[in-house]
Order: sequence, then C-alpha cells, then structure tokens
Amino acid sequence: MSFPPLDVLTIGNAIVDVLARAEDDFLATHAMNKGGMALIDEPRAEQVYAAMGPGTEISGGSAANTAVGVASLGARAGFIGKVKADGLGTVFGHDIRAAGVAFATPAAADGPATARCLILVTPDGERTMNTFLGAAQSLAVADIDPAQVEAAAVTYLEGYLWDPPAAKTAFLAAAEIAHKAGRKVALTLSDSFCVDRYRAEFLDLIRSGTVDLAFCNEAELKALYETADFDTALVALRRDAKEAVVTRSEKGASFVTSGAVVSVPAVPVERVVDTTGAGDLFAAGFLAGYTKGLDPASALRVGALAAGEIITQLGARPQRNLLDLAREAGLIS
Repeated sequence: MSFPPLDVLTIGNAIVDVLARAEDDFLATHAMNKGGMALIDEPRAEQVYAAMGPGTEISGGSAANTAVGVASLGARAGFIGKVKADGLGTVFGHDIRAAGVAFATPAAADGPATARCLILVTPDGERTMNTFLGAAQSLAVADIDPAQVEAAAVTYLEGYLWDPPAAKTAFLAAAEIAHKAGRKVALTLSDSFCVDRYRAEFLDLIRSGTVDLAFCNEAELKALYETADFDTALVALRRDAKEAVVTRSEKGASFVTSGAVVSVPAVPVERVVDTTGAGDLFAAGFLAGYTKGLDPASALRVGALAAGEIITQLGARPQRNLLDLAREAGLIS
C-alpha cells in the first residue's frame, strides 16, 4: 500500500473511549472508585460495557488523540495501532478515518478484544474510568508499514505502549526505518509512572539519538532525572536531548536544545472543564507547526492554543476546528 506524504505518523494504543452518564449508585453497584482509573480484564470489560447506559463511542488513546489533533490543524496525519476485528474495532477504524487520519493497521483475527476505556460521568461531572488494553497491546513489527513510516516527516511514539515487548521492538523498528529515510522520531514520556518503570530505557533512547524530539510535562521531567528541582532537570535534559518540549500547565511550555530554551505562556481560559488530552493536543499543535516549518516559539503557541481549547470541554476530541482557531489567532496562515 502506498501512502501520501504525511506530516506526522503516531504509534500507540488503539482504544475506544465509551462515555456514558451514570448515577453514583451505579458506581457503587459495580464496586468502582469514583473519579479513579482502574485497569480491568476482558470479562470485567464486557460486564461493565453491557451494564452501561447509552453512550458515545470515540476512537481514543494518547497517540490517536494527537493524530486527530494534527489533522484538525490541517496537517497530514497517520496512526498505527492494533484493534481486533470486532464491533469496537470497526468503530475505532471508522471514527479515526472520519477525523482525517490515515489508518491501515490490519485488525487482529483472534486474541483479546479491542481495547476500550469505559468512562462513567456522574451528575457532578466526575469521570470514573475502567480501561481494558486488550488488542492494543498486541502491536508487533509486522504492523509497522515501512512505506508509511518513510512517508512521515515525524514518527511520534507513545510511551504508554513501551510495556509489551513486541510493541517495544516495533517502536525500535519504526525509528530505524524513519532515520534511514532521513525522517525524525519523537517520543512522549506519557506519565511519571511510565517513566519510573522505564527511566533507563527512555534516557538511552534520548541520549543515543534514537529519539530526536522528546515530549514531557514537568512531573515526567523530574521523574526522568529523579529530582524535585525543575531547573536541575532542565539542565540535564538540555545535555541529553537533541530537542525537547516541556509543558508546565499554567506556567506555559518550553522548547529545549543544548543551545537555547524558548518559552511561551499558557493560553488563558475562563474555566477548566476537563484536562483529559491536554498533553496529547499540545503535542498535536506543536507538531503541526513544527512540520509546517514554524519557528519553535510559534509552534509552541499552536500547541498552547490546542491544549487551551481542549481543557474547556469534555473529552479529548476538539469540538471546534483547531485550524480555524489558529488562523483567528494569527498563528497559521
């Protein structure tokens, strides 16, 4: 299969987000910790899914969210992630393609069901999440299409998918293909717990040049260098990384190289509704600007705009056209 040139190709967990409203007694009946996130097995996923009321099913997962954000900003996006050939696998494929993202990873014929995050929203706005990773964890080297990687200016890897050994091998294969084609490789550290599990490996990816561009938030950066002092961690990152982006919530964000640190403020918002996907959409905004040739400060501003927009709504899918917003703000022509 041939692919048109892509600006950004993301690789990560292919998860269907299933959002439904629920009363507190539903959570109690199903022994859920309100406001928490639990990893569950397939029988539990089927039980909760069957008991949930009418809901909305949306393609999700961190890297998939980033790909959709890139597409919403008018850039060319692709996604590689594993689903099963089942009902939710069909939902995932249709939804992400409808968002303008190239998705051609073959669905698994057997094995675990398609991954899902079952999200119960109670009347007070609290979100209680039950996540079954299922088929998403089965990504392997065979799922990496060299032509698609070669077609992408940046291949962006999701740290959450560093757990399964086969997926790790697939990531490394994609990075090698990208570099042989003269392309760049990016990695998001995903969360501080992920960093704690794989600190040495993530540092090696950054220091060895396997990763050209690292994304992290302040907590992940501190975890990476095992320090409570942000400035100390930043100095270490400047020493180790070719390029990096560090987000600091309301403190803004920075683009980091050995030679300089470029920072921009956060975009002010009237009310924060839901921070889900803020980091994913920041990465989308930055990468859309970065691959379009914007200077680092301008690319950071696009990222801040996308993150600022997503936290004013429920969920990690932009409800407004991000390209229109960026044009209104004078960030993208």
